[in-house]
Amino acid sequence: MSRTLQLTLLFIAPLAVLVGVLAAKGVFPVRDGGYEYVVRFDLPGANAPVDLPRVDGPPDASRPLVVIDAGHGGFDPGAGGGALKEKAVALQIALALREKLLAGGGLRVALTRDADRFIALADRPDIARRLNADLFVSIHADSADADSARGASVYVLSEKGSSQAAERFAERENGADRVNGVRLSRTSAQVGAILLDLSQRGTQAKSTQAAGLLLRELGDAGVGMHRDRPEAAALAVLKAPDIPSILFETGYINNPDDAKVLGSRQGQQALADAAARAIRAYFARNAGV
Repeated sequence: MSRTLQLTLLFIAPLAVLVGVLAAKGVFPVRDGGYEYVVRFDLPGANAPVDLPRVDGPPDASRPLVVIDAGHGGFDPGAGGGALKEKAVALQIALALREKLLAGGGLRVALTRDADRFIALADRPDIARRLNADLFVSIHADSADADSARGASVYVLSEKGSSQAAERFAERENGADRVNGVRLSRTSAQVGAILLDLSQRGTQAKSTQAAGLLLRELGDAGVGMHRDRPEAAALAVLKAPDIPSILFETGYINNPDDAKVLGSRQGQQALADAAARAIRAYFARNAGV
């Protein structure tokens, strides 16, 4: 037997055994015409809602519920270059914030994602809506063309941004559920505008209040600030009706000084500490409201 034939049999024989085992277990269903090497399974519909995450904390539905949203994830890394990615920074801070809120007691907490996976923008506020959350906090890390920009900022929803920079930021974040320029979720612009107007009339003041408290805590903690007042932007991720919602930009990931904070456990813990204090202050102010 030639060496070529021996090598051929060496590779084919194990493959034949594997196919036989899979066929015996029904993975490859047998038909009259032979084997059909196709595995069929059902995929969820494009409009099917994502599974709801678990809710941690007291088993008491009357306790306030905070939904923490770690921005980006999966094939969408967000901002950042090299080893430090926005999706990882946001997740680490979100996990730290959850632990701090739970350790303090009295609050229920859910995360839109607790692992590196993609969630469409429309699904993130929808999770908060379906859980009947009392506060929605979306965590991100910013980036800019110049690495001189640095510091944390907090955004609330507005149909028109409070500055050109806020509008550019909203355009970038709202494109996060696009793949090759194709939007993964489609919503009628007219319907969206109506829902936005109805949903935000009663929540805008509370969103601004939560944003102001977070900025105060960040300042008291000595965390670098990019803006000392809440910014307003037309952010899709904040469009949850009747739920006060803020977007926490933890710093500029392409700024060397901010990157040191965002990439370190100490820095992440400091940001989570400030957010936890602000959230507790927010619920203390609105107790019984």
